[in-house]
Amino acid sequence: MGVVPFGAALEVERWRLKNGLTVLLLRDPSAPIISYHTWYRVGSRYEEEGKTGLAHFFEHMMFNETAKLAWGEFDRKMEEAGGETNAATWIDWTYYYESLPSEELPLAIELEAERMGHLLVKKPQVESEREVVANERRMAVDDHVRGKADELLAELAYGRMHPHGWPTIGWMEDIEGYRVADCRDFYRTWYAPNNATVVITGDFAVDDVMARVAEAYGRLRRSKIPARPAPATSRQRSERRATLPWPTPSEKLLVGWHGPAQGERDHAVAELMHDLWIGGRSGRLRKRLVDDLEIVTRIRGHVGGLQHAGLFDLWIELREGVEAARALEVVDDEVRKLIETPIAAEELEKVKARSELFTLGAVETMGEKAYQIGFGETVVGDPAHVFARLEESRTVTVEDVRRVASKVLRPTRRSIVHVVPEAA
Repeated sequence: MGVVPFGAALEVERWRLKNGLTVLLLRDPSAPIISYHTWYRVGSRYEEEGKTGLAHFFEHMMFNETAKLAWGEFDRKMEEAGGETNAATWIDWTYYYESLPSEELPLAIELEAERMGHLLVKKPQVESEREVVANERRMAVDDHVRGKADELLAELAYGRMHPHGWPTIGWMEDIEGYRVADCRDFYRTWYAPNNATVVITGDFAVDDVMARVAEAYGRLRRSKIPARPAPATSRQRSERRATLPWPTPSEKLLVGWHGPAQGERDHAVAELMHDLWIGGRSGRLRKRLVDDLEIVTRIRGHVGGLQHAGLFDLWIELREGVEAARALEVVDDEVRKLIETPIAAEELEKVKARSELFTLGAVETMGEKAYQIGFGETVVGDPAHVFARLEESRTVTVEDVRRVASKVLRPTRRSIVHVVPEAA
């Protein structure tokens, strides 16, 4: 057992069962509730060509029948206990969570251990979820401009067969081609105690919880986890562009640059740089494009928080009749400013303060604490990564911003999806 400080007043206890299951406990008796997360080190980058989307597919499959639970019984038991449950999948991970009253913690332990070890993967379940996921893809990607643009950007930036280049939801032809044997192999390989981390936050007695966890999970077998090499670093040396015709009244832009990995200090710099551009009402890009020039109705962005290098992206929706090239000219001008003209120290401190407020707000609830612990442990191996990142952000300098801008925001390292109104 080890202990990791989590902020100024709390700590995370790390336990490890003999079968490899990692258990992270944060006791916080401030409210009579529990957040129970199970993080699996498997996301879309762990898949194979021709079987994309299986990680996300199992996000659905895991709510099905087990050796002891009938279909729908997992959700029913949770609802009867006053709990909420859901799941999410991304490139590096899949996680499942429950939020419930403290006295119902034994139920969460029992149900999660049951589906980790005893899910029934049969043809009826596979066929049922196949249709659900295919419909989800149609709604979220095929019939959704941002979803389609995101998919096209990843393919542009990495290539269709790169683990970061295929969509987390999977290519439709792969979804339609899953065999039951494929699904069983995936479950038996990745859904094992030695590939999982259980995170529990809230009001509980540590000794009692660990006794129950050991009893419920201790008999589950380890899996032989296949070695997965790090995805190849992008060798992009020139700008890449694609046009996406879409039934929309205005043009749109999705611009993505290859950025740093979550665990690198430069990622903290990139996050501040991103906030400098579009954070709050005073963000440089937001102010110029939306308020001053009035050529954009909406601008959003994201710095990929991945174990390996991800994308630093911007999504820009232009006013009707405005050409996307005008917005891109402003973006290029703001890039030049970041590189050629050091930002004022006061402006950087303002961005840092806003970022710190956001970070501290992201660990207020039991669920937020559990998420940050599970994410940090799974992606960078540090359950207190959220606070380590906060300390890194505090040390970022004006020169750091200039350096990372010149390193990341190169035209030769970016890909652009241009959404154009489709002719009637």
